[in-house]
Amino acid sequence: MTQPAAADPGALIDHAAMLRLLSEALTSAWSSFERPRPREPSLPGDLAAAFDARLPDAPSAPDAALADAARVLDSSHCPSRPLFLAYVGSTGLEAGVVGAALTAAYDVNMAVAPGAVEALEHQALRWIGELVGYRPADGAFTSGGMISNLTALAAAREQALPGSRRRGCQGACGVYCSDEAHHSVARAVEISGMGSDALRRIAIDHCRRMRVDELRAAIARDRASGITPVAVVATAGTTLTGAVDPLGEIAAACAEHGVWLHVDGAYGLPAAAAPSTRELFAGLDRADSVTVDAHKWLGIQKSCSVVMLRDRGPLSNAFHHDERYMVHREGVRNAVDATLEYSRPARSIPIWLALRIYGADAFRAWIEQTLDLARTFAEALRGDSAFELLHAPMLSAVCFRHIPAGGGDPGAHNTRLAQAIADDGRVYLAGASVDGMPCLRVCFVNFRTRREDLGTLLAVVREIAAGE
Repeated sequence: MTQPAAADPGALIDHAAMLRLLSEALTSAWSSFERPRPREPSLPGDLAAAFDARLPDAPSAPDAALADAARVLDSSHCPSRPLFLAYVGSTGLEAGVVGAALTAAYDVNMAVAPGAVEALEHQALRWIGELVGYRPADGAFTSGGMISNLTALAAAREQALPGSRRRGCQGACGVYCSDEAHHSVARAVEISGMGSDALRRIAIDHCRRMRVDELRAAIARDRASGITPVAVVATAGTTLTGAVDPLGEIAAACAEHGVWLHVDGAYGLPAAAAPSTRELFAGLDRADSVTVDAHKWLGIQKSCSVVMLRDRGPLSNAFHHDERYMVHREGVRNAVDATLEYSRPARSIPIWLALRIYGADAFRAWIEQTLDLARTFAEALRGDSAFELLHAPMLSAVCFRHIPAGGGDPGAHNTRLAQAIADDGRVYLAGASVDGMPCLRVCFVNFRTRREDLGTLLAVVREIAAGE
């Protein structure tokens, strides 16, 4: 006779043995992050075949399941390694892993009455603000820059058009950003009900920053046409080239026109903590709202973003609600009244733990180190006739092209080269396009990347380009 399945899944697990296995897997992973790989491995054939298996009805050995999960992850692209230079990834901070494990174990729901962790979240919010030079009166941890930007624009919309969360947007709106702002801004404008036609892409200057004269003109045109300017989204570190919009000048324009200023610093804002780039962010304190992703340049594992507001009130105006299943104590706001998310984890714990363990000075030094790597790499490109630097790096992103030997189409050459480098696997960088020119892009955010890795990077690109 078949025995019934155990009603308590925990009874199938030897907790001490499982923790030992997990410790071994993490130790192996952390060790591998310290050095570049000779190439990225492919998925082992036995595991690929195992993915065709049907849903298991009976229990199986926990050590085998955990080992397979570790092998799958080890065969995937990991941003923690020194030569993962594509996009803007986290860097595998050990404190973040431990914080994520604790968070998952307790599984506190931040929607309502989370208890003591709410005080920790408020402190983490203040600490991040202090690190980048912004004093938040309110804010929320979210899943990423997309949701943080959407949260801020929902608050801005409700302030510019009171009651729009109930009635919808009555009349045309205007939201203004640079021509190289992240697409999450466009998505947020669409999702918040203002419509993508409300987005005004403002031209950029020779440093790839928003032109404030064009911004002023766009706002004036809209007001004259009866269109309501809702928000200006300045970018503190564009994803493509790392350009920082002139925040002080934009803040002055917003103040003159009475328009909400949101700063999307998802990637670049941590550079406000570095002495060499701090002045680029002058005027940040005048922003109504600010976004920064801790799972980018602050190294925390995904997903951990934060949206901070200068004043308390706009988030409640945008999201506060009364439901019979979520009673409010008198005078007390539920955590869910400051964000569009309901059930959400305590995302603040990994970054709080990292700031507590390492200290802010370690973050400042690490960010400064990666900025120096970008400058050093740019100088190496300038001094090498085989390469063309496409912009002077303001932060840590660098776009460049390899010049094909003997002529030929540099655009097609660099498009093929980006794919060939990805296939090779020793270096992981991104294909991109600057002013219509296909190119290569690297972004330095990993504290594990060293100066000697720059030589490896150029040597690999040069070697693969020779075979094109």
